[in-house]
Amino acid sequence: MEKDKKLDAFNTDFVLFKKVSIVEKYNFYEYLSVMIDWWVSIVESLSTVETKISSVYFKQKIKELIIFITSGDSISKSMKKIPDIFTSTEVSIIEAGESTWRLSGSLLKISDDLKKVHELRSKIKGSLTYPAIIFLFLILALFIVLTFVIPEIKPLFDSASVELPMSTKLLISFSDFIISNFWLLILIFLSIILFIVWYKNTDSGRRAIDDFLFWLPLIWKVYRNYILSNIASTLWNLIWSGVSIIKTLKLVWKSTNNSVYESLFEDIVIKVSSGEQLVKAMESVDPEKIYFPADYTQMLSVWERTANIESISKKINAQYTKEVDYSLSNLTKWVEPVAIMIASVFVLWFAYAILWAILKITQTVG
Repeated sequence: MEKDKKLDAFNTDFVLFKKVSIVEKYNFYEYLSVMIDWWVSIVESLSTVETKISSVYFKQKIKELIIFITSGDSISKSMKKIPDIFTSTEVSIIEAGESTWRLSGSLLKISDDLKKVHELRSKIKGSLTYPAIIFLFLILALFIVLTFVIPEIKPLFDSASVELPMSTKLLISFSDFIISNFWLLILIFLSIILFIVWYKNTDSGRRAIDDFLFWLPLIWKVYRNYILSNIASTLWNLIWSGVSIIKTLKLVWKSTNNSVYESLFEDIVIKVSSGEQLVKAMESVDPEKIYFPADYTQMLSVWERTANIESISKKINAQYTKEVDYSLSNLTKWVEPVAIMIASVFVLWFAYAILWAILKITQTVG
């Protein structure tokens, strides 16, 4: 009863953003690892780490952890009760670390893994930022031209008794349509956004979006290599922690956050459970080697033969991190010129439509 009262007190605090960033999570695990390594108790460590966290929501969850632990739960069991913060993969690594007296090392490995994921995500976002800015400015420029510029110069065209070029007529018609149906278009746009947000959270929507990402030229390689890099890292962390291969594969299955790979790992788990080797299972579920390339399975086969999971997994993770960089480089080489070309086409169309019409009007006046 006392524990429930304390939890209710924390839950009454208003929190606007109930989300914890990956940076705060890897800092949390790193701080906690250092404190425990210095033989500070779990509760004292969590209390100290909580003061270093800026997120109000995360602070609340750490306080809940402290309550669970002081009530007699282990840290892994306590984390299981807060699944919106701590993933099943993280909990399993910590649980294994507790059972093998390597809790500090397990926490540090989770922190390092999250750092690598954050670095990969930052590289991807950084590479796509410039093209995204170009498209946003293009949309903004298009909106300003159609809703402010064209209506101002339209009376000039209406008063002139000349046949306007087709490009000018299209520009004026497009402007009239936007202005006449502005709020309807805004409503349609918001409805589409809301539908996409709802649809991507459904099973069919997740599968459709994941399939679409794997269909897109250039982008699918970045996405695939990012997932494969994370799979190698998660495999190493779980097996190093002493988690069984079947449980490891099930956790990898959940941690991919991709319905295509989840489906593949579902079949892989069944095959490995029946005695088949991991690499053969991967090759049988992906005979065309689209999702598990030949070099990936070859490196994993070395691990199966030598049992040297640490060095092999690190090599795989490093190799596919490089593959992400290479794929991003190819992607930006194409995306940036395409974005600039689209912007240039619009600018040329606008310049031709307006200037050619003005030229015809001035010729008539002369």
